[in-house]
Amino acid sequence: MAETAKDLESEILRLPAAARARLAERLLASLDTETDAQIEELWLAEAERRLDELESAHATGIAADQVIKDARSKLR
Repeated sequence: MAETAKDLESEILRLPAAARARLAERLLASLDTETDAQIEELWLAEAERRLDELESAHATGIAADQVIKDARSKLR
């Protein structure tokens, strides 16, 4: 077993790419402390904030077809 974080890191970097990716995914997930309900609540608050901006004319919307057209032209 690795004795220090540096030893552990060296050992991990010798793993195959797929194993490192799986480990990275699990490590990142372990940092996610918010629940699905909390995340949904945050997204709902953000959507409401954006709607308020649109309705109060502090922001202007762009039609979806225009956004897609612009994106396609930038990808060419």
